[in-house]
Amino acid sequence: MGEIAALSTACCWALAARLFRRLGASFSPLALNFWKGLAAIAVLLPWTWLMPASFSLSQMDILWLLLSGVIGIGLGDTFFFQALNKIGDSQTILVAETLAPLFTALQAMAWIAEWLTWQQWLGIAIVIMSVDMIIRLHKRSQLQNFEMSGFVCAGLAALCQAVGAVISRDILTTTSIDPANASQIRLLGGMAIIILLMLIGRRRWLPVTHNARRTWRLFILASLVGTFAALYLQMLAFSHTKAAIVQTLFATSVILSLGLAWLLGERVSRQSLGWSLMALLGVAILIGAEHFPL
Repeated sequence: MGEIAALSTACCWALAARLFRRLGASFSPLALNFWKGLAAIAVLLPWTWLMPASFSLSQMDILWLLLSGVIGIGLGDTFFFQALNKIGDSQTILVAETLAPLFTALQAMAWIAEWLTWQQWLGIAIVIMSVDMIIRLHKRSQLQNFEMSGFVCAGLAALCQAVGAVISRDILTTTSIDPANASQIRLLGGMAIIILLMLIGRRRWLPVTHNARRTWRLFILASLVGTFAALYLQMLAFSHTKAAIVQTLFATSVILSLGLAWLLGERVSRQSLGWSLMALLGVAILIGAEHFPL
């Protein structure tokens, strides 16, 4: 169940990233994050109300879930959308979803003393080298402008995603809360920091568009796929499978994103595809070494 949910999440992210990129021309990153969170809450709220509450959480557990939402959704998704606007969906997913398992493994080691074997460190080296090569290839490309700030935002998105993953995994395995209610609490935390940042920065709340109906239709589709479905599936995956393994399966969205770009007639170089596969191999070594040590 956990592995299937994680792979389904990767599918949702690969499709939603392209949709959100198109919306980036109308929404600011913070405004887009706000409206997608609001749409997800609107869908989840009736669901959680109709479900009988068969769990109990301490105030500390609730605070940790809220913090997970603040970091993973509020900050992480905002960095992700900023990266989409700067470097596109394929490169954003490549960097963010490849680095997230690495960050997750390192944070788990620091927080809960899960030390890595030499095989897993080898996987880390392969991931870092592969991502570095992709960035260098993209920088030399004449087809797109290279913006280092976009890659920095993608890296920060991966870091925030990893923190949210470790916290979520901890709460989901130590309490009896279900994925839907956990998603709802995380969304509330994310929305709180987004609203605060928008008020402080005096950001525009509504999109700037010449075709409002088309923009909002695209937004609804992107939110259903990339927020509601992906967030629930993500929590379902974390409740059944270890966080690092889940993050590894999320990284398959890299290949799905490149495949989607190819289907839409965009040029995907063999070198980029080769290094993305190498990065996924490194992630597989990083996690697989724990279960199949040499």
